[in-house]
Amino acid sequence: MEKTGYSMVQENGQRKFGGPPPGWEGSPPPRGCEVFVGKIPRDMYEDELVPVFERVGRIYEFRLMMEFSGENRGYAFVMYTTKEAAQQAIHMLDNFEIRPGKFVGVCVSLDNCRLFIGSIPKEKKKEEILEEMKKVTEGVVDVIVYPSATDKTKNRGFAFVEYESHKAAAMARRKLIPGTFQLWGHTIQVDWAEPEKDVDEETMQRVKVLYVRNLMISTAEETIRNEFSKFKPGAVERVKKLTDYAFVHFYSRDDAITAMHFMNGKSIDGSNIEVTLAKPVNKESSRRYSQKGQGSQNSEGFLFQNKDDGNPTTPTRPLSLPARLNSHHNPSSPEVERYVYPFLPGINLAAISMYSLKLGHFCSAVTHLDYYCNKNNWAPPEYYLFSTTSQDGKLLLIYRVVITATRSSFMPDKLCTILEDAKELAAQNALWNLDCTFCGPTSLNSLSPPGTTSSNSLLPYGCRPYSYPSYPLSPALPLVNGSHVAQRLFISNQSPFF
Repeated sequence: MEKTGYSMVQENGQRKFGGPPPGWEGSPPPRGCEVFVGKIPRDMYEDELVPVFERVGRIYEFRLMMEFSGENRGYAFVMYTTKEAAQQAIHMLDNFEIRPGKFVGVCVSLDNCRLFIGSIPKEKKKEEILEEMKKVTEGVVDVIVYPSATDKTKNRGFAFVEYESHKAAAMARRKLIPGTFQLWGHTIQVDWAEPEKDVDEETMQRVKVLYVRNLMISTAEETIRNEFSKFKPGAVERVKKLTDYAFVHFYSRDDAITAMHFMNGKSIDGSNIEVTLAKPVNKESSRRYSQKGQGSQNSEGFLFQNKDDGNPTTPTRPLSLPARLNSHHNPSSPEVERYVYPFLPGINLAAISMYSLKLGHFCSAVTHLDYYCNKNNWAPPEYYLFSTTSQDGKLLLIYRVVITATRSSFMPDKLCTILEDAKELAAQNALWNLDCTFCGPTSLNSLSPPGTTSSNSLLPYGCRPYSYPSYPLSPALPLVNGSHVAQRLFISNQSPFF
């Protein structure tokens, strides 16, 4: 402090160094100037950390999260005065060896002000949802509701709620804990919405592709091409439609900009469309979005800003997640016949893709979720592992599932003692929230309380019967990340309000 002239104050479980720095005039730095730093040794403080991070640029504010014991909590937030310095910190200091054998992780930190609310009655309109959310939480700015791909008079069973600040969103998330709060008589699902990926202005200035959403399922690519070519015939290079959204490629950026202003809000086949510039992804994201040979060059390389209903079948299971997980199989659900046939010499085998099969060939929620994402040209689901300890000393596991294409994530309300069980449970929970029915014979609908056993179904040779002891996830249970990536996901949501 003597060397730099920065002030320091401790409040709300964090120690702030700077903010603003000496001699600073004007507003704080804009979004994109802050980075998250994880895996910090617990006995390391500003005297060691600040000199490392100020190498790449001037620090506006350094926030170190603190325990009551005086140790740090293993992570911090560093706000630089410019976006360039923040990007340089990520490039130079991610996986930096800060002490012998101790490597810190550095990634972008976003001030998330948006919540994902699932299990909303599909007949509710935006105005009704907005009014209800303003009644039960404070600081609501807006509600984003997408119409169903198959019935534009209904919503998709979820909404994104925008708050005036991260603190307001965090307080709302605490209040709307799943299992303890209901809207319109339904137990809702609440989580942070995945932040929208930032694309630098220079890259966006070169984009010649439009992202068109809220199309009718029945609308053909040729119809889209004709509508977007009305202002200038021949301007459209190609069109790629996926469910109720599409990418329209233009030969000229100027024509793309003109078409965006001309077509946004217009009606095609009776549905008012929304048109924006498509956002390219970086190389790393591009690799994640490639779909095992199933991706299309028309859409590959652009962020999907949509969420699809997927299976239009309405689930017949109750919407209450805790009751659903401990219920028996739905008697109306078709059971998959599972047989083993001898492999005889001379049988001809043909190589096929998993994605060419029908859903009836799957009895695993993990496989079904992967299939579902592939069908919608989404990136594969990402699983992040966490753990805690039960009262009787058992290690309990739980996965958070992230669907990057919809910027949403899901975590079930139960923990498991077996890794595979935890992943299966997380996948089914994600399918449920994505409004996609899963009725396989090994569905986690057959989950049993600890100490009980579910009925056995015929399993392939070498597999154990599906007996799923599970434990309820209490808000008081401390979860520990199971990987470096999981740590970033779990605590980069601007603690201490997370």
